Amino acid sequence: MSGKHIWKLLVTGILVAFCLSYLIPLNDGDFVEHVKARTDSPEFVALLDRAVERSESSEKPLSVYMALKRIVNEERIDVSQYFPDMTLERSLTNVVKRNNILLPVLLEDSKANLKKGLDIQGGISVTFEIDPRALAEVPPQERTDKLADAIDIIERRVNSFGVSEPIVRPLGDNRIELQLAGINTKDDPDLLDNVKKPARLDFREVHQTAMPGRDERPAGYEAMTMIQESGGVEREETLFVKRIPALTGKYVREAFPSSTQLGGIEVILRLDDEGADLFADVTRKLANEGNGRLAIVLDGELQSAPSVREEIRGGSASITGRYTQREAKELADVLNNPLELPLEVAEMYEVGPSMAADSIASGVFASKVGVISVAIFMLIYFMVGGLVALISALLNITIVLGVLASFQATLTLPGIAGIILTVGMAVDANILIFERIREELKAGKTIKNALQGGFDKVFSTIFDANLTTFIVSLVMYSLGTGPVKGFGLTLMIGVFTTMFCALIVTRVLLELIFETGLLKKFVTLRLLEKPKIDFLRYRKPAFLASWTVVLIGCIVLFSKRDTIYGIDFTGGDEVSLGFADRIDESELREALQAADIGETNPLYQSQLGGGGEILRVQTTFQQGEKAYETLKEAFPEAEFEFLGKNEIGPTVGAEIQKNAFLSIAISLGIILLYIAFRFEIGYGVGAVVATVHDILLTIGVFSLIPGHQFTAPMVAAILLIVGYSLNDTIVVFDRIREELALRPTSKLREVINIAINAVLNRSLLTSITTLLASVSLMVFGQGVINDIAFTFTIGIITGTFSSIFIASPVFFYWHKGDRRSVESSHDVAPEYDWQASSKASSSGVGND
Repeated sequence: MSGKHIWKLLVTGILVAFCLSYLIPLNDGDFVEHVKARTDSPEFVALLDRAVERSESSEKPLSVYMALKRIVNEERIDVSQYFPDMTLERSLTNVVKRNNILLPVLLEDSKANLKKGLDIQGGISVTFEIDPRALAEVPPQERTDKLADAIDIIERRVNSFGVSEPIVRPLGDNRIELQLAGINTKDDPDLLDNVKKPARLDFREVHQTAMPGRDERPAGYEAMTMIQESGGVEREETLFVKRIPALTGKYVREAFPSSTQLGGIEVILRLDDEGADLFADVTRKLANEGNGRLAIVLDGELQSAPSVREEIRGGSASITGRYTQREAKELADVLNNPLELPLEVAEMYEVGPSMAADSIASGVFASKVGVISVAIFMLIYFMVGGLVALISALLNITIVLGVLASFQATLTLPGIAGIILTVGMAVDANILIFERIREELKAGKTIKNALQGGFDKVFSTIFDANLTTFIVSLVMYSLGTGPVKGFGLTLMIGVFTTMFCALIVTRVLLELIFETGLLKKFVTLRLLEKPKIDFLRYRKPAFLASWTVVLIGCIVLFSKRDTIYGIDFTGGDEVSLGFADRIDESELREALQAADIGETNPLYQSQLGGGGEILRVQTTFQQGEKAYETLKEAFPEAEFEFLGKNEIGPTVGAEIQKNAFLSIAISLGIILLYIAFRFEIGYGVGAVVATVHDILLTIGVFSLIPGHQFTAPMVAAILLIVGYSLNDTIVVFDRIREELALRPTSKLREVINIAINAVLNRSLLTSITTLLASVSLMVFGQGVINDIAFTFTIGIITGTFSSIFIASPVFFYWHKGDRRSVESSHDVAPEYDWQASSKASSSGVGND
């Protein structure tokens, strides 16, 4: 084994080991067992047992983790004492805050690095939007802090839902994303209203003499408890606080921490004119009663109760005490009341538990069918080469999943589709390599030289094809939302792993097999033996037929313009329902119209994999729940079952629509420039015309199929078609450029036909293997996977067609059939530095 093999195997081994270290364990561990293994404290084990008991006896779903969190916070038990290896900041003495930092770390350690998306495990993903008018009044430099404060309040609220890992994070500077796994609005209809309601900030009087535990509760007062810290020691204080506030947070203009002249910390509070008068009245009353106290209450929780020594006029007050900088900022954040204005739901996706279970089952099964189908075909057709390709593809999947896990990314159903299509990309690269090696062998080269020549000649093709796919994936990730973004990320990673596995792993395996003598011949089947088809002869009828289909599709699309667009583009609600008895759509529509819900669109959608039909009811924004209840009451015999819900606000719908067109335009523009640079402008024009043709033809065919609508995932599929079509076209163009150099006396028409025939087997093989993967996803997948795969399946056929009958003829017409026009442009295949050095080394070895 030579040194060139050792370093490739070593790099591959290190990379795979790195990925496996993040992938294992594949599934989440048991939280209780994991935490018990981290500590030998019997006291903490007893706390865990109590948490298990509370979880099992809870009427509402409550995880053991949340039960433990509630117990330790209610009883003020510092969990860090049981985990001496986990250190926290010394200045943080609040037990609840310490626990809220440490417990999520313990939970995270028990989980797999590769997270499951809500479409797999069920739950709610909602995007809240802050009123742009209110946000405009906040200085830009303060918006991040305001958003962080709002997130803190939302986190406090969702912690009461019993969700183990609620995700609350900012999106831009005016939106907040909330993800709740295992929660649904069917069981808790007021859930979102409780989350987004305005935060209530009150200033209330504290009773002067009565003390809880000692005296009876005075009329008009309630007992409230707060935690105070002093000298690193927590002290719990319970007070009788007046129910009716003296004034509310709407009068607060600003609050901020400041340093005193003696080096201490105080909080400055400033009120508007009306608030200043009310504040003067209440402080005068409390001061006259003898050093009274004014409670600061946020969302029904007592935050602080400073003493009032004198009447405070002018609307400006200082709250002093033994505050740390952290405590002063927290109190100022409370006084600034970041959720004074209500949040609006901009976008929401809800997947019920039964729909999630069906989706993951169908997704896994579709993935297995796709991978096994491709594997069987590759083994039958390429034999040993097919086995090498499968090993390379298996490592490819491992690396993709490992990289996603290292990012602690979330695996969603579109992500699964992206992984399966990455397998298709990997197989395509191997097919290119194998076909090139066979050509080199037919030219009379030895197996060693055939491997060298095959990989050298195919490098630029694989590089260009994958780079264009990367451009498309980057656009998806940058401009897409939700499933489109996840799909784009998976494909971006897949581009790099595909190139690595094809050019490094496949090569070293083939070299070891042949150089060690394990195999003497590279034997494969062949679809077509020396095809000699005059493709340009059929360019006009093919062109006419395909554009006729495009025209028909556009006419049908125009006739369906009111119903063809899903709520991703129009905004609104879409409720997914299961049912026992099928009710006619006209009856459903009549019942919905009678309920005065507004514009509705009930439609049945078949699950091709045998999963039956589901009913999708589309309504105007925030009318989906009402539509479900109406149908459930009107047709009890149908036994409608709530499966999931999507809500897209008008603003978000407009953004998705804009980004859809923008992403397609940007992709085409960048690719035109890239191909024009790498080849010449005639190739670029041919590629863009073929790609536009594929997009329009796919949309046209899609519009002819009943029961389907344009959605955001379909945009992802169209962008993928752009990448696939360009991949096919680049393979043909690369061969045309090569044949022009090899056949200096041949006419352009002859060169184009020779090039297409030379890559015809590769084009057909790639289409077959990619179709095996996409059809499996289309037939056996559900939901988003089905939408992407259905669109992409159409695109595979149109892409293969256009690379032969659209791109090449357009290139031919651009140069008016004259090869001299091509030769006057840049038509020399680029050579990479490492290729040149590799060839030099190879020739040197041969001369020795």
